[in-house]
Amino acid sequence: MLLLKSLRGEKIPRFPVWLMRQAGRYMSQYRELRNKEKDFLSFCKNVELSIKASLLPVEILGVDAVIIFSDILVPLEPMGVKVEFLEGEGPRLFWDGRALKKLNFSQVEFVGEIIKGVKEGLKDVPVIGFCGAPFTLMAYMVEGGSSKEFKKTKGFMWKGEEYHRVMSLLVESLLEYLKGQIRAGADVVQVFDSWAMHMPYDDFEEYATTYLKVLFEELKKFSSVPVVYFFRGSGSFLRALKRLPVDALSVDWTVDMIGAMRESSKAFQGNLDPAVLYSDEETIVKKVRSLLRCIPRKTGYVFNLGHGLMPDMDVNKVRLLVETVQSYELS
Repeated sequence: MLLLKSLRGEKIPRFPVWLMRQAGRYMSQYRELRNKEKDFLSFCKNVELSIKASLLPVEILGVDAVIIFSDILVPLEPMGVKVEFLEGEGPRLFWDGRALKKLNFSQVEFVGEIIKGVKEGLKDVPVIGFCGAPFTLMAYMVEGGSSKEFKKTKGFMWKGEEYHRVMSLLVESLLEYLKGQIRAGADVVQVFDSWAMHMPYDDFEEYATTYLKVLFEELKKFSSVPVVYFFRGSGSFLRALKRLPVDALSVDWTVDMIGAMRESSKAFQGNLDPAVLYSDEETIVKKVRSLLRCIPRKTGYVFNLGHGLMPDMDVNKVRLLVETVQSYELS
């Protein structure tokens, strides 16, 4: 499998490509599936529909990996957090810290069934399992949803004791969650830290990487499955991530990924600006090839965007992007 070879630093004929949110509303086939369930969370729990949604990018785009269709908030519900997805408003979360409990994978067995079903429908295409990072999930919980300023999150974080209790419980639960996905057959797991960029750099190690390190160390003791850590934000955070026991770092378009590659032994994933897909076809091809020409050959690399695909993107342009990566042969 091309993706696994690249993550391990083995010789490859071309770079593998998959895209975050590669199954989504920009596809008419996905919209048809989505309309069969009353709300987004119910859709995520519908094994049959989630398997079909997961496989769409292989069928339509020809990508080199499948990430299971789910959501980072799924494991919070069995921990005692009420999660609602309201159309046009995003998620809302309600919780009582006293009632918070550790997740057992049997409570989210549908995720394992989705992985098994996806693997049955594929040949030689790796399956990616995932979860949200402890800080990002904690921020969703404290804010009660998305936020621009994260005032509540930072206040809760700096207060100390309760923050550390919740983060420790999240680490235990996410470890159980990822272990369950690996047992079900996930070939790679990715941890999404979408909100890390809102944390002051001076606090990043104490309040985030401390917990990430525990999560990844325990995961590595359990399995040799490659682990990818995705974060959004300044490249300065890379200094704090050097010692994390992960196989690859997935970065957004604000990071000097090429410079980081020259100074790290880890594989990298990313980091084309998704807005390129709103350009004309000539620009898309030019920007993709320009990025690929700069990748140091000694570094493991997986092509991806710096963030996920958006609902108003053109599926034909997304397919062109994938084909451009796949047609770029390595000498």
